[in-house]
Amino acid sequence: MRHSVAGSERAESTDLVATARGLSRRGLLGLAGASVAGIGLGVAGDRAALAASATPEAASASAVYPFYGRHQAGIVTPAQDRLHFAAFDVSAGTTRAQLIELLQEWTVASAAMTAGQEIGEYGAISGPYDAPPEDSGEAQGLPTAGLTITFGFGPSLFETADGVDRFGLARRRPADLTPLPHFPGDDLDVGKSDGDLCIQACSNDPQVAVHAIRNLSRIAFGRAALRWSQLGFGRTSSTSTSQATPRNLFGFKDGTANIKAEEPDVVTDQVWVSASDGPAWLAGGSYLVARRIRMTIETWDRSILSEQEAVFGRTKGAGAPLSGGTEFSEPDFALAGRADQPLIGAAAHVRLAHPAQNNGTKLLRRGYNFVDGNDELGRLKAGLFFISFQRSPAQFTSVQLNLARHDALNEYIRHVGSALFAVPAGTLDGGYVGAPLFA
Repeated sequence: MRHSVAGSERAESTDLVATARGLSRRGLLGLAGASVAGIGLGVAGDRAALAASATPEAASASAVYPFYGRHQAGIVTPAQDRLHFAAFDVSAGTTRAQLIELLQEWTVASAAMTAGQEIGEYGAISGPYDAPPEDSGEAQGLPTAGLTITFGFGPSLFETADGVDRFGLARRRPADLTPLPHFPGDDLDVGKSDGDLCIQACSNDPQVAVHAIRNLSRIAFGRAALRWSQLGFGRTSSTSTSQATPRNLFGFKDGTANIKAEEPDVVTDQVWVSASDGPAWLAGGSYLVARRIRMTIETWDRSILSEQEAVFGRTKGAGAPLSGGTEFSEPDFALAGRADQPLIGAAAHVRLAHPAQNNGTKLLRRGYNFVDGNDELGRLKAGLFFISFQRSPAQFTSVQLNLARHDALNEYIRHVGSALFAVPAGTLDGGYVGAPLFA
């Protein structure tokens, strides 16, 4: 017996919350068989539909975002509170056919997990005792918690750094899909940058997100190996007008001017790759930038409030620009204060990142805070795991170059990880993620 997600309906650019009352992994059987055609979930269209609970907490726990749709979930979907991001390298000796098979199996498993099902025919506990369970089982009894799973392809999948075309994909590589440049001030850890493939799992329950990456990693065994991963908590931007603006670990509101799902024209113009952009297989997709940014928390915490606000160009409380107004007021970069100096300084973060200072360029940000314990000197290994989606990588590089050269915030941060991935369009029921690339 299989269960389908109830109440899903078609949506274009806006991701709407869908729920299934009482839906949990306990009591739901896994998928009978591993073929893509046999998934039988009965969901279609873009992210589906209706909030089922009266309280925000219950709604976030029971939200369901179907895997199948025109665009991949986890981009304009309302940003969840937790993240598990993973980058993989395809194992030596893996063939093109085996890579396709892996993507097919990942698709089946992702569609199951985002629907609240265990993976495989027998799931976590119904299989034979003399074989490992198909599902790792730590999400039994947990609601779906708005799980989304988003896949991307790195430049090295198409051609390695030494020019090897392992899978016959070099001629289909997007012209824009090249490794990000080394920006001024970058202190990158090669082992925590780049990758052939990436998976972004977002959820309102950390165990649900970890469960997704854990099971997809198990499926990849022998064909792809984990290169690096990052756990994140406390989203640092809002992707929907229904969400309040969150704060980063410096205590400031972040992503006030972020692209929202309720701006379909802006999303189309700034986020989705157009058929005219090329290549055809990427139309309806996007480009994902990931940057691991270490924050020097201890130094920041000893800075006076006026200095902190000058660095950001915003008030720490309300998040309003120093030129006045409310959080959502447009900054007045010409307004002067004492000694005829701009109230928002030339090196203020809000000035340098603002679309008005970057030829109208906008990014859709989905970043998360992280704390990975402490280093050998006892300092917090904490910061921002920055994620942005954009129609072209040039959108990010132009903004980041401006920030890297002039941002006052650079005194308190270091970019230690970097990656770029092409995110294909969504998958229809019966297909698999990235299928047009291999057609």
